[in-house]
Amino acid sequence: MEKLKITLVTIVLLIGFSNEVLGQRSRKKQSTPQEKSVLSEKTFSGLKLRNIGPAFMSGRIADIAIHPKHENTWYVAVGSGGVWKTVNAGTTWTPV
Repeated sequence: MEKLKITLVTIVLLIGFSNEVLGQRSRKKQSTPQEKSVLSEKTFSGLKLRNIGPAFMSGRIADIAIHPKHENTWYVAVGSGGVWKTVNAGTTWTPV
């Protein structure tokens, strides 16, 4: 659980740092009105929406249990009534 907290804090800090760097770059560069945002439709054009885990229908997590000896094995109960299992710390999920 401690690793999960550390991971979430790290992600938040990295997003904040990258936004700050991107903001400084955009202030230095003279851009046209069409190029104001670094994040445009073209940036995300190669991505497609896909289901990656327990945030299946409603996205509510009811409970999380992490195996005491195998910290990469998690069980997650979701608000929509299902239980999901991961054996690789959340990279892939399977319904139980």
